[in-house]
Amino acid sequence: MFLLPKNCFIGLALTTLAAPTSASEMFASDSPWMLGDWGGTRSELQAKGYDFTLGYTGEMGSNLHGGYDHDRTARYSDQFTFGSHLDLQKIFGWNDTEFQLTLTERHGDNISNDRINDPRVGGFTSAQEVWGRGETWRLTQLWVKQKYFDGALDVKFGRFGEGEDFNSVPCDFQNLAFCGSQVGNWVGGIWYNWPVSQWALRVRYNLADTLYAQVGVYEQNPSNLESGNGFKLSGSGTQGAIMPIELVWSPRVNGLKGEYRAGYYYSNAKAQDVLDDSNGQPAALSGAAYRSRSSKHGMWLGAQQQVTSLASDQSRGLSLFANATLHDKKTNAIDNYVQAGLVYKGPFDARAKDDIGFALARVHVNPAYRKNARLANQAAGLDDYDNPGFLPVQDTEYSAELYYGIHLADWLTVRPNLQYIRHPGGVSQVDGALIGGLKIQSSF
Repeated sequence: MFLLPKNCFIGLALTTLAAPTSASEMFASDSPWMLGDWGGTRSELQAKGYDFTLGYTGEMGSNLHGGYDHDRTARYSDQFTFGSHLDLQKIFGWNDTEFQLTLTERHGDNISNDRINDPRVGGFTSAQEVWGRGETWRLTQLWVKQKYFDGALDVKFGRFGEGEDFNSVPCDFQNLAFCGSQVGNWVGGIWYNWPVSQWALRVRYNLADTLYAQVGVYEQNPSNLESGNGFKLSGSGTQGAIMPIELVWSPRVNGLKGEYRAGYYYSNAKAQDVLDDSNGQPAALSGAAYRSRSSKHGMWLGAQQQVTSLASDQSRGLSLFANATLHDKKTNAIDNYVQAGLVYKGPFDARAKDDIGFALARVHVNPAYRKNARLANQAAGLDDYDNPGFLPVQDTEYSAELYYGIHLADWLTVRPNLQYIRHPGGVSQVDGALIGGLKIQSSF
């Protein structure tokens, strides 16, 4: 599981940070890159329009108490990101044009899969958000973006995920319920977050300095999720398209930054009803195929607002955030999700770049989906949760996370965290789980 090499890397990094270095040298604490500025070459390339990145995210999770399996252990998962961003105006003279290419590789195991959640139904959130979508290499970004009319119109085309632009949420927490675009977490069969990509077009128009509207069209192709299709470019397997639309307002309240989002998505691909067959009867009892619906839809709301700051450093202070999603009750297992939390940056003068985060989330299962599980057990003549063939009935899952972000260098942040999940997977028979975590974010 690479535990030894990664621990050695962390130890080497921490030891080297103690040595005085200039910003251009390797391991310099005020450099954005662990490997330094390559003798000034990196800055020179950036000035000419060439920007290359190598990022690493590693996450450890340990089941300290509770969960489905009380046998304690620890799991590690990680992701490498290789990216190149080209300013095509500087390179070729193409006005307001950019190009992005990103490859990712994920590896490891997740404590949620068999220790926290009941494997018969799985879970909704994940204690290690970086795990998922297969242990494989992927083409995560391949796009060209160009602006028109003095920047008022912004068009992006290529391969990328919906969450890159729509329902976007920062990803400093380790629990998936507080990290990244939440729509994709609850309708993952049609909305593909990082690191999966698909053919897409996104058009954004700036209505004012602090307000823009955007609309997108994304290929809905489940074959893109398969581990062997990380570099697939053909459209074979496409079932339709998902079309999000969003309004984003970014005001300053008392001079402090905020961002407010409201959006809606519609999928024109066929979707399976969660309860009924084509005759309107419960499929679990009739034995017939579940009814096919012609579409799927939902909406989201999001808010982030800094509410306090220090006169000496406006980047330090308290920020609040909240998010909610609503989904189609006929076709989706989750009908709604809500989340709220806070982040305080720069809690101590001596640790001005550290941050503290706390958040709560609630994931609610569609009543029709619950009814289907109860009827499936009824049809099978099962009423004992401990019977291996019993289908656990899922209801509501609650998650909480508290972290402290230690900013060791501009290229390295380590976030130890504690998570608590009540009714993992929405299964009331599963004990509440306390999880110890550690998230490492680094840029080489």
